[in-house]
Amino acid sequence: MNPPLIIIGGPTASGKSALALALAEALESEAGGGTVINADSMQVYADLAILTNRPGEVEAARVPHRLFGILDAADPCSAARWSVLAEAEIAAAEAAGRVPILVGGTGLYFRALLQGLAPIPPIPDEIREAARALHVKLGGEAFREALALLDPESAAKLPPGDTQRLIRAYEVVAATGRTLGEWHKQGNAGKPKWRVASFVLLPPRAELYAACDARMADMVRRGVLEEVGKLVARNLDPSLPVLKAVGLREFQLYLEGALPLEAALAAGGQATRNYAKRQFTWFRNQMPHAHPLEGQFSESFLPEIFSFIRQFLLTPTI
Repeated sequence: MNPPLIIIGGPTASGKSALALALAEALESEAGGGTVINADSMQVYADLAILTNRPGEVEAARVPHRLFGILDAADPCSAARWSVLAEAEIAAAEAAGRVPILVGGTGLYFRALLQGLAPIPPIPDEIREAARALHVKLGGEAFREALALLDPESAAKLPPGDTQRLIRAYEVVAATGRTLGEWHKQGNAGKPKWRVASFVLLPPRAELYAACDARMADMVRRGVLEEVGKLVARNLDPSLPVLKAVGLREFQLYLEGALPLEAALAAGGQATRNYAKRQFTWFRNQMPHAHPLEGQFSESFLPEIFSFIRQFLLTPTI
């Protein structure tokens, strides 16, 4: 019987971390406890604890937390790299007699771990440069229209402001003649390594967006401006993934005097809501077999979840 793996996904501010912590603690008396393993592309970085709402020392003292804040901002993390790290932490949890609980909002990370990543060939430098130059020339909206002629699926999924992924989709199809979607379907189709129980938090949009706005305001109280200022002062390569963190740009503009704080909070809140909307859509469409939780995390979910998990741990077919 393959070892169990629990996955908790959903949009930002939906309460994923609180659910993972509660579940890990509840398993203490029945399955040796749980180990919470990060599956969020920004919470891997040590530099943005507040901006990414990363679990802290209090949570880590209650149950083991892994892959949170483990990398410097200058050390980029990819889905492939995270997948290797996650497999090691899953194995360590199993060896310790604990149930691994993956939690995060980065859908690609879950896909990389469970399905594998397609072996996309290296993209020639001249094609990369041509894609970037075309984006600069056309701008986000027109570039997305150009991408739609080659890869309609990616163009439909990506917003005009998602420069990095738009360019990536364009350069892949330009270099290989195959879309990213076609490459992803060529992922690892081998025998599953784990028995997986998945939960997805999908709060009503109004409730979710209100939580996003409240979190932005709370970040200021907790010291996010100092945190962002320290990161910006490092003058890192602007292409690094950490500098794409939601809300970073808006707080940076405030620190530079380009926006008043109220406007920065409004713009950051809008960016966060847009990001949450994209995550919501991804999890709803890409994880159809997950157990849906129609709301933000609350203790009222726990009896239903724990009943499901107890059955899952004992029954290999769930």
